[in-house]
Amino acid sequence: MKFVDEACIEIHSGKGGDGAVSFRREKNVPRGGPDGGDGGSGGSVCAVADRNINTLVEYRFARIHRARDGERGRGAQCNGKGADDVVLRVPTGTVIMNAETGETVADLAEDEQVALLARGGKGGLGNVNFKSSTNRTRTPRKATPGEPGEHRTLKLELKVLADIGLLGLPNAGKSTFIRAVSAARPKVADYPFTTLHPHLGVVRVGIDRSFVIADIPGLIEGAAEGAGLGHQFLRHLARTRLLLHIVDVAPFDPDADPARDARSVAAELKKFDPALHRKARWLVLNKMDMLPAEERETAAAALVRRLRWRGPSFCISALTGEGCRELSFAVMKFLETGKAA
Repeated sequence: MKFVDEACIEIHSGKGGDGAVSFRREKNVPRGGPDGGDGGSGGSVCAVADRNINTLVEYRFARIHRARDGERGRGAQCNGKGADDVVLRVPTGTVIMNAETGETVADLAEDEQVALLARGGKGGLGNVNFKSSTNRTRTPRKATPGEPGEHRTLKLELKVLADIGLLGLPNAGKSTFIRAVSAARPKVADYPFTTLHPHLGVVRVGIDRSFVIADIPGLIEGAAEGAGLGHQFLRHLARTRLLLHIVDVAPFDPDADPARDARSVAAELKKFDPALHRKARWLVLNKMDMLPAEERETAAAALVRRLRWRGPSFCISALTGEGCRELSFAVMKFLETGKAA
């Protein structure tokens, strides 16, 4: 199924049914009095988070969702039938916003969480509600109309739920890393942008000890202006607690500079969201197997020094698995204690 992480929809809740004006008329009941029933309530539109759904593709094509109106009241004090609600099932992690104002309507971060998007109109009152013992209102010919429904245009955005997010240039080895530490199998190839949409993997480091890691398409310089895949997938890192910045220490391009590339990725992250840039971030130096064993420690120290990096840093080879287990345990400790190993 195609991965779709945003959609725009139009919703309409139902109008309430009108109240009825009616009088009881039977052979042996003179002056039966008013008996007009109330109108039924219109259907509402609500959203429910469903962990078994992982894309918004359904709402790319079904854009208009309309609830039915409530039925009119009837004589003999019969109330109109209320309309059923329309339930939109969306992936867990979906953020629903007003498309016109940008205001957040709901953030469905938990499975089976429910949000009311448009309330159905209340039914009108029948004339039975207006009868009185006074002469003037013994035979009321008054009923109220049902309330109108609501109409809204909404934007749906999916932000995947993960503990850890992977960040880096295309071909830095992010997909290879997630394959090395989890059962996820994103596409891996020797050309840029093999990852076209986010992938999730569960990393298990022991009995009942695991975390979820998210791999997003690579970020390049100029992404804020639309270069590459732009910033469109960075929103998926918003819910993570830690970012792993994967840096290729042995790029094939002789003109590439790992330190400069790392700075450009960090700059693009800051352009997208300063709060995301301030999130806890670790430096992960990948493809150490491409360097001679005697040069690895020196090269890693030189790169850390050039970046003036003061946070945790790790040397790994996602291809051979070297250092991946130690990194996974350090991440688990951070998630459990809030402190780096």
